Amino acid sequence: MAAQGPGKFDPHNAQNLQEIERQFAVKAVLHAQTYWNLLESRKGSELNLTKIDDEIYEHFNREFPDYDVEGNVDEEQMKSKEGKEKWRKFMNAYEKKVADYNFGTLLRNNAKAEYEEKTTIFVQRMQFYALEIARNKKGLNDWIKQTVDEENEKKRKEEEEKSGKKEGTTDEKDETKDKAKVDTETKVEDNAEAKE
Repeated sequence: MAAQGPGKFDPHNAQNLQEIERQFAVKAVLHAQTYWNLLESRKGSELNLTKIDDEIYEHFNREFPDYDVEGNVDEEQMKSKEGKEKWRKFMNAYEKKVADYNFGTLLRNNAKAEYEEKTTIFVQRMQFYALEIARNKKGLNDWIKQTVDEENEKKRKEEEEKSGKKEGTTDEKDETKDKAKVDTETKVEDNAEAKE
């Protein structure tokens, strides 16, 4: 039996189609989780997603000068015939510059959102890079690290309070020490007077 070349491959009749789709979905989710973890550990405005972030950002602003990265992504416009053509032209410029430039990737539809079912759309990697680099350059993702820092500080204070109640607070310890000192001094004085 002769092997079929890629030109004769029919994806609709492929036996492994569901497994292939599952693997793509897993890779997209892992990418999203990795990116979110980065944003939780470092301000987006301090991140570089590629070696050529500045080039991508400048190119994005030239090709999409009116794109509002602070608002919701208009998925219908992005995937319209005109939108697809404009994005395809943009993305193809990175075919040899960015690995997996056209790989499917998850994107939050708004910089103020987390990755959730209703706030996540499926885009190609260069669309993700263009929008997330622009969001990061404008500091729109910095809230994520700030939120994590605030939560960690709150937990730290709660832990301090718990351990302080177990051991007594510093003020309570000082009062106890002062009282013990006064009691000791009084007993010493009482003993000295009793001996006289």
